Parts: sequence; C-alpha cells; structure tokens
Amino acid sequence: MASAAIFSSVRRRRSPSLEAFLVPVDLTQVALVQTLAALSSDLVSCFSDHVFFFQRRNSRSLVRKVEIFLVVLAYLRDSRSGSSSNLSPTAVLCFKELYLLLYRSKILLDYCSQSSKLWLLLQSHSIAGHFHDLNQEISTLLDVFPIKDLNLSDDIKEQVELLQKQGRQCKLYVDKNDEVLRLKFFSFLDEFENGRIPNHVELRLFFVERLGIKDVESCRSEIEFLEEQIVNHEGDIEPAASVLNGFIAITRYCQFLLFGFEEDELRLCFKNPKKPWKGLISQEMAHTFLTIPKDFCCPISLDLMKDPVIVSTGQTYDRSSIARWMEEGHCTCPKTGQMLDDTRIVPNRALRNLIMQWCIAHGVPYDPTETSDAPAESFAAALPIKAAIEANRATAVLLIQQLANGSQGAQTVAAREIRLLAKTGKENRAFIAEAGAIPHLRKLLSSSNPVAQENAVTAMLNLSIYAKNKSRIVDEDGCLGSIVEVLRLGLTVEARQNAAATLFSLSAVHEYKKRIADQGGAVEALAELLRVGTPRGKKDAVTALFNLATHADNCSRMIEAGAVTALVGALGNEGVAEEAASALALIVRQPIGAEAVGKEETAVSGLIAMMRCGTPRGKENAVAALLEFCRTGGAAATRRVLKAPAMASLLQTLLFTGTKRARRKAASLARVFQKCENATSRFGGSGVGYPFASNST
Repeated sequence: MASAAIFSSVRRRRSPSLEAFLVPVDLTQVALVQTLAALSSDLVSCFSDHVFFFQRRNSRSLVRKVEIFLVVLAYLRDSRSGSSSNLSPTAVLCFKELYLLLYRSKILLDYCSQSSKLWLLLQSHSIAGHFHDLNQEISTLLDVFPIKDLNLSDDIKEQVELLQKQGRQCKLYVDKNDEVLRLKFFSFLDEFENGRIPNHVELRLFFVERLGIKDVESCRSEIEFLEEQIVNHEGDIEPAASVLNGFIAITRYCQFLLFGFEEDELRLCFKNPKKPWKGLISQEMAHTFLTIPKDFCCPISLDLMKDPVIVSTGQTYDRSSIARWMEEGHCTCPKTGQMLDDTRIVPNRALRNLIMQWCIAHGVPYDPTETSDAPAESFAAALPIKAAIEANRATAVLLIQQLANGSQGAQTVAAREIRLLAKTGKENRAFIAEAGAIPHLRKLLSSSNPVAQENAVTAMLNLSIYAKNKSRIVDEDGCLGSIVEVLRLGLTVEARQNAAATLFSLSAVHEYKKRIADQGGAVEALAELLRVGTPRGKKDAVTALFNLATHADNCSRMIEAGAVTALVGALGNEGVAEEAASALALIVRQPIGAEAVGKEETAVSGLIAMMRCGTPRGKENAVAALLEFCRTGGAAATRRVLKAPAMASLLQTLLFTGTKRARRKAASLARVFQKCENATSRFGGSGVGYPFASNST
C-alpha cells in the first residue's frame, strides 16, 4: 500500500501524504539495525551496478549515500552496540527516519529503472526535484545523527562526516544532455503543430541513436507507457494529456517511418497469447458456470462492468460503453431514452466495490480500469492538439501506402493501426477516409486471414461513425456487399459482430436503410446473429434490425428473411427484449407486418410477459407494440390480445405506474378494447378501469 502511494505521488508530482510513508513493519519490536542493514543491502545489490538511461548522476549519488549507510549499519550489526537496547532514544528515532528514507529511495530508483525512456525524458525536471528532496532530507537526518553515541570506527566516522559535508552542498541537478533531448522532442511537436513533418534523419538520430529505441517492440512499449499515463491521470498530469497525445502520435509515426512493418508482423502473429487468452477463458468460464447479477452488467455492452459510472438520468453504465455512445453523437440515455441534461459522468463507487467483492467471492478475474476517480472534465484535457492530428495524418499516409502495396502481413498490421487510429476523434476518421483507406479496407474484408479481416471490418466500423464517411462506404463499389459477406461468413465471431455494428451505423442514414435491406443475405444474417449470437452480437443485430424497421419499405423484406421470427424469439432475452419489442412495434404498423406477427404463436404472450416483468422501457415498448398490433390487425388481433390472462390488471398497473409514454399507450389500448365488440362482455365496465383511459393523455 505504501509503495503504491509513494509511486503514485512521484508520478503525479504531488507531495506524498504521511500515510504513504508509514513503514510496513513495526520497528519497535524487531532488531532495528538488522532490518535497516538488510534493506540497505538489498538496495545496493539491486542498483549499484544498474545503468540508468536517465537521471544517471542523481541515481548514482543516491546509491552511494545508501552504500555509506550500509557500512555504518553493517558495523553496528556486527558489534554489540547495534542491539536496540544499546541505542540512545535519539539514535532509534534517527534510524526509524532512515527506514522511511531508504524505503522512498527504493521506490524512486525502481521508478527510474522501470519507466519508459520518453516518459523519464518528459519528467526529467520533476524527477530531479524528487532526488533533490530526498538528498535534503538525508542531509537533515545526518545533521542530527548521533555519530558520537554509536562508537563507530574512525574511518567510518570520516565517511559519515564527509557525507554530511556533501549533503549541505547538494543542489538540484538536471542533466544538460537530458534537457537538450527533452527540448528536441518538443521541437518535433512544434514542427507538426506548424504543419511541417520533421526531417527523417533527425527523427532517426533522436529515437535510434540518442534514445536507443531500435525496433518496433521497444517503440510500441514507449507508446503504451505514455498511453497508460493518460489513462491513470487525475487531471494534474504534466505535460497535459493533450500534449502527451501529441508525443504519442509522433512516436507512432516514427514507429512505421523508421522501422517499417515487418517486425510488427511477427509481433502480430507470435505475440504472447497469455493476456488475451486469460480474458477469453475467464469470460467463457463466467458465462458458462456463473450467472452474473443483472445489476452488475452494462445495459449497453451486457458485459460485467469494470468502471461503472452514473449519467444525468441516474442510470449506470460501464464508462467505456457510455463514452463511446456519447462519442457517436447520441444525446439520450440508452436505457430510458430520456435526453441527457449534460455529458458529465460520475463514478458509481458503491457498485464498483460490490462488483469487486462478487468477483473475489466467485473467483472471477477482475481488472478494473483506473479512471473511476478521474473527473469528467479531465477528458476535455485529452482533446488532440494540432500536432497530434498532423502526426496522425502523416501516419495514416504511411499506413494506407502499406494497405495498397505492402505484403499480406504488412496489410494486416496497417489495418490494425487504422482501426486503432479511427477509434477516437472525428479528425482521424475524416483524414483516414480522405486519404483513400476505404477501397483498400474493402479488399481486406475478403481476406482469408482472420486477423486481417477482423481488423478491416472493425476499421470500417470506426470510420463509419463519422457522418461524412457513411456515404463514402456505401458508395464504394462492392463495399456494402463485402460487409454483408463478413456478417454472413466472417472468420471470427468478433468480425461478424462488428459487421453487424457497421450496418447499424450506416443505417442511421434513412436512405441507406433500404439499400442495406435489399443487399442479398443482409437481413437473414442479422436475424441469424440475433438467434444464435453472443450477447454482444445479439445486441448489434437487434439494433441494426430496429434501424431497418424504421423504413416502411423494408417490412416485406424483413418478413421474408425471417427477421420477425427472430425478433419474437428475442422477446424472451432480457438483454435485447426492449429493442426487439420496439422493432416489432414498427413492423406491425403495416398490415403485412401485423399478419406476420399474428402468425407467431409466442408473439402476444411474449409482449404481455414483458408488460408484466420487463424494465420500465421494456413495458413501454411492449404495450406500444400491442397497441399497433390491435390497430392494424383489426378485431381478430384485438380479440387475441383481449383473451390474454390478466390483461386488464396489467393495463391498470401501467396506467398508474408506467412511464409517461407507457401510460399514454396503455390508455390508447384500453380505448381500442372499448371499441371491440367483445369489450363489454369481457370486462363489463370494470377491471381495466376505462374511466382512466378516457381521462388519460
């Protein structure tokens, strides 16, 4: 705990709290000198021969101080004067303070040896300040250190006195060479900011010769470390997240400019599979052997929430899911349909703790994100600066060149990078499409390489989020058909799901809904995915089908393709029932739709079951579907609904407790019943309470 707190405080340039330096052991009941000697020895053995890339002088100076302390402690440990009973109160107090200083020294040296080179370069002033702080505290300790009380040998006394003298003269030290490199890195940022691409030779000299970043793997490690700092920041990161995004973009550009794609191909094919397999296996186990509590699942992704947050309507979602929802331009709550008053999100810490406890109790791996305490305003700070945009633009040009002319492996790498680049920012999506990526991605959709195909269709999905790109994708010859083929016959589950999500994104444009539905096999494949897909796949399929159902001309096509049967079957699936009922409400507005739904034996019973046990929105959609079914289907359809058990009480309950829309639909349905020839004999003026119906609005 103390280690994490100190490390965190170093990273954020914040003075550590007192609790961060509480020792992890009770030093009053142990051999104090022996403990200190062991800790000092460990420090010296770890770092005396370690070559630090940055902060060399500061690190070496600190290690030398620890070496002198080790000499003192080893002498006391091996002599009788080292026992706790022989130490004066002042000596005991000083040694306890020394323990804290040694502990902090280890944390700082670990930080310098394990952090990425670019991060250490950017933080050089801050880290030098931490070394200076430690040196000053060591100097203060030495000023009150009771040398005369410890019966040290003369040569050891001389070393301690020399250390005291040096400590009084210590000054903040920032390596001039490090500072030159830091300023050079910022100069690259300035060049991109001004619309110029830095000289290739200078970039190679900086990254390869000066920093020793000599291959794709080390370059990617640098990028991942910088990205991690942005994810972990709490609004006080320095440089700002927007500036760090610029440095990440520059480093990514250099990765492909300097090292090409060949090495990254090997990484793509042979990278350590433990991490993805771990998540895959644990998720499969969770789905197979455990039922995750409904309240722990995100209403959007249907997966176990890692970072639950609350939106302005009071609903809780996983942070990544709701962030993507908002980024796509939606301004309503996905679950309730209400308008969001603002885009602020608040961490749901209570639910997060409950999820963590449940995971621990059931042995489910839980890897929560570390952004739950970050205020929503911090995301604004991560908006890209012009330098990041220009560096990403230059990277996109390199990637598209590989898509056009590279080897199969290089094309796969390029598709993956375009997928990642298009994941955030409308600027990225715009210039990737403008640079001509879509025709090349379309060709990769037919690839026999499952990784290439999955990356290509996901890149297409990410690009389609930007409104202007939708027309580019649909108008590209054969592109829509290729997406449908991936949906039908994709080589991976992820590819098929993302193809469905792409169709959903494209169908946001009304005129494209008919084109998608008329594409051979599109609706059939969506219906099949809704029947047998994963929870996420079913969600993608049902939302796409709902969008297609909003176009009146698609009704007969959806009936022919079996979409109605799939939607009726989905009424029993809690994760997609709401959307399925909404789609059915649209389909039954047309006579052929009402007839098709009427032929489904479980249609009415499924909708009534939703009215009884569904979510507020589910009940609302179910009663809306039944209302349209009765209106369009005529007396026969109305009598079928009237015969349903407990219909009167369900309507009355909705009239009292439903949402505003549900109450309105329930009142309208009651009025339809009144007009039915069997209404009087069935209800006799009681039960459903038609006065409520006539007075409702």
